[in-house]
Amino acid sequence: MATATERIPVLVTAQEKALIASMARDARLSMGEFLRRAASSFRPNEDEKLLEGMIEQMLKTTAQANAAMDDALAFVEASNQRIAAMEDKGGAH
Repeated sequence: MATATERIPVLVTAQEKALIASMARDARLSMGEFLRRAASSFRPNEDEKLLEGMIEQMLKTTAQANAAMDDALAFVEASNQRIAAMEDKGGAH
């Protein structure tokens, strides 16, 4: 690995710094190395595409679930109407 010679000043809140420090400590890395690795692995376009795909799939499965519930409710309503018709004719005991 090349020797780091450049600085990138980044202001963070005290809470953010504590969180970064804790995560770096858990990873057994310096905060600088932790942040370098985090920055080098961040791919916003790829992340956005993954999220868009997940959202598209969620919308599709939600529509399918809604359609299945609508079908079930229609079946129950038709069944209730058949039962009511049978009761009106005196077929129920």
